Amino acid sequence: MQTFSPVLIGSGGFWMPPQASTFAPNTDALFHFILWLCAIFFAGLMGATAYFGWKYKKRSDADRTSPIRGNHKLEIVWSVIPGLLLLVIFGWGFAGYREMIVAPPNAINMHITGQKWSWTMTYPNGGEDGNRLVVPINEPVKLTMSSIDVIHSFFVPAFRVKRDVIPNRYTTIWFQATELGSYPIYCTEYCGDRHSEMIGHVDVVTREEYETYLRGLAGCSEGDDLVACGERQFQRLGCGACHSVVPGQRIVGPSLAQVFGHEVSLTDGTTLTADEDYLRQSIMDPNSQIVEGFAPQMPTFAGRLDGVNLAAVIEYIKSLQ
Repeated sequence: MQTFSPVLIGSGGFWMPPQASTFAPNTDALFHFILWLCAIFFAGLMGATAYFGWKYKKRSDADRTSPIRGNHKLEIVWSVIPGLLLLVIFGWGFAGYREMIVAPPNAINMHITGQKWSWTMTYPNGGEDGNRLVVPINEPVKLTMSSIDVIHSFFVPAFRVKRDVIPNRYTTIWFQATELGSYPIYCTEYCGDRHSEMIGHVDVVTREEYETYLRGLAGCSEGDDLVACGERQFQRLGCGACHSVVPGQRIVGPSLAQVFGHEVSLTDGTTLTADEDYLRQSIMDPNSQIVEGFAPQMPTFAGRLDGVNLAAVIEYIKSLQ
């Protein structure tokens, strides 16, 4: 499979990430407009407060303030001007939102699946990869997203796009990347104790590199090295987010190192030998056999792994001796 070097490039500001999509310049321009507008009003209000505090300070017991009467013209001015500015902000923001919510008809369609604590990217040719989204530069890409467990949120700061990823329904976003490079993906909805480690990246590449990458996403076949292919499937599906391959290392689920062929104690008090049937059952119906000391948190991979791909994952786990 082709790899790309994670080089971050772009024209970000002092406190802003790189601008790497068509949305970024307009989003940043609106942000800076609001920021400087607030700064100007803050400076003006604080300056006026300090000036009036000094000008009308009571300097002696004989000082008496004049009666304060309303000024309709002044009240209209300080109501109309902020009102107009709010309309400008609303119109500017709505125009940007409308552009971001409606994907072009020629957009490349991809599917994103969130789960604790990884992303699975499904491409137009049916190929999948884990925590890594590869897109061609200067072409619109539409993401249809769903979750198989809890609420997540897909956020690419460099593209200025973010959308919640929700169980049992689909949400969509789209973007058009304008800078080659690699940009981080974050989950911005707290989804469990390893939420902060739910990180992926978007690789923006040329059209030729994108097509080469797609050709390398084919699943396992009978002639492949099943252990090597199973390791790729293990990484693609984000299994390492919950299961360590280091002996004795506990994450969320039990370590898979040296598990094959050994006795496993279950929460119902029974024990069994971790053979191929046990591994298959644990992958396809994980809540039917809960290992003692662990909670039933693993989602099923029925419909996502079958045939040679499932056999390859089992062979990879068997190799972890």
